[in-house]
Amino acid sequence: MNSFPEISQDVTDQIISWRHDLHRHPELGFEEKRTSAEVARLLREFGLEVHEKVGTTGVVGVLKAGDGDRAIGLRADMDALSITELNSFDHASRHPGRMHACGHDGHTAMLLGAAKLLANSRDFSGTVVFIFQPAEEHGRGALAMMEDGLFERFPVEAVYGIHNMPSLPTGQIALRRGPIMACEDNFEIGVLGKGVHAAMPHLSVDPILVASEIVVALQSIVSRSLNPLENGVISVTDFAVEATRNVIPERVTLRGDTRSFLPAVQDQIEASMARISDGISAAYGATASFSYSREFASTINTAREADIVAAVAREVVGEDNVQPDCLPLMASEDFGFMLQRKPGCYLFLGNGGDGPGGCGLHSPHYDFNDDILQTGVAFWLRLVRSQLSR
Repeated sequence: MNSFPEISQDVTDQIISWRHDLHRHPELGFEEKRTSAEVARLLREFGLEVHEKVGTTGVVGVLKAGDGDRAIGLRADMDALSITELNSFDHASRHPGRMHACGHDGHTAMLLGAAKLLANSRDFSGTVVFIFQPAEEHGRGALAMMEDGLFERFPVEAVYGIHNMPSLPTGQIALRRGPIMACEDNFEIGVLGKGVHAAMPHLSVDPILVASEIVVALQSIVSRSLNPLENGVISVTDFAVEATRNVIPERVTLRGDTRSFLPAVQDQIEASMARISDGISAAYGATASFSYSREFASTINTAREADIVAAVAREVVGEDNVQPDCLPLMASEDFGFMLQRKPGCYLFLGNGGDGPGGCGLHSPHYDFNDDILQTGVAFWLRLVRSQLSR
């Protein structure tokens, strides 16, 4: 059944076809050559002004109508993941080791559908900038496009993004003012001790003992240093030792990541980790090296744009199917970098808990739910018409 009469069944079938084609041919970050070429071809076919190779493999389509001087940006990500797909349907990946396991094929198809219909109707006044972004999974694609002059070449007053969410009922929309997804910071701690034969531990400075104490002590940062009302996660995910069974080694390397929502919390976590690593190492006579990199910015929705999205969402799916103040996620999304430069809002579109796409993101069994393609397209159409009204 067609829930949105403005989106004909023929157009819906086209959007599904594009989505399935993209799913069959997944490409990793900054390698989206086929995907970018297909996106650019379709946008030109629709009658848009098209700019390729923005941020390496990004594509920007510009659509103007009427005499309005306002402009908004709509963003979809295009890259796939390094996962071997375990699905057996006809549109499964034809490239072992690569898979659209996060739904970027669906995000791209929805934005293409909106571009086609808006180009046909031109029932708005202003400029829509369609941003097809590479390398979201790397956390580098948004930065690459902005470093290539995205917002200087294509000025917009606000930017919006959609991500499907398997844990959310099909077609529901969730969002919130303020932080909706966390930053991701990576760290590496090297502990240098003194290695000796395992039978003579009194002659060693055991880096395994020192690193173990550091791992435990790092957890005190969230429980005892952060304000309980502020969120943070510190995860040591790699404890690396060049080991021989009967030798206490010289060096241990700890790696992992941290998650938080606010820049001040990032600063506090980084400083506390450095202090703990140095202090515990010094107490045992070892030395520590510490590096900390900020990979993804927090995705922080601006209040005005979040309210706009909530109002449009209610028009599209009804009051009962909108969560205007959902819980934030500790996962990360590089759309956050765009929101550091422009006002905007990032929202979740329910992918359903059962049936197609019901399993979690980044699963080898995942598939985007074609039943929500129309909902995503309808949201984009009504957002444009509400913000660029004649």
